[in-house]
Amino acid sequence: MLIRTIETFLRRHEMPATKFGRLAAHDPRFVLDLRMGRLPRPATEARTRAWMKGYEAKAEACAKACPQAAAAPAGTKESTDAE
Repeated sequence: MLIRTIETFLRRHEMPATKFGRLAAHDPRFVLDLRMGRLPRPATEARTRAWMKGYEAKAEACAKACPQAAAAPAGTKESTDAE
């Protein structure tokens, strides 16, 4: 089910549902509507899954390129010590 996959994605990336909707489906209510029972068209579901896969790949590449930045959120003492 798409909504379960999205909910896991949101928790993993600490992303608000409205931000996900804007980025993945150009609809800030997308996740909220799915939670209320909306059934996306097959093309919308495929596009959303592809977007999540691309986001995961970019996040993984970023984490490998900058392991310290991934470990310490911006603005924390650990991230400013490296500068």
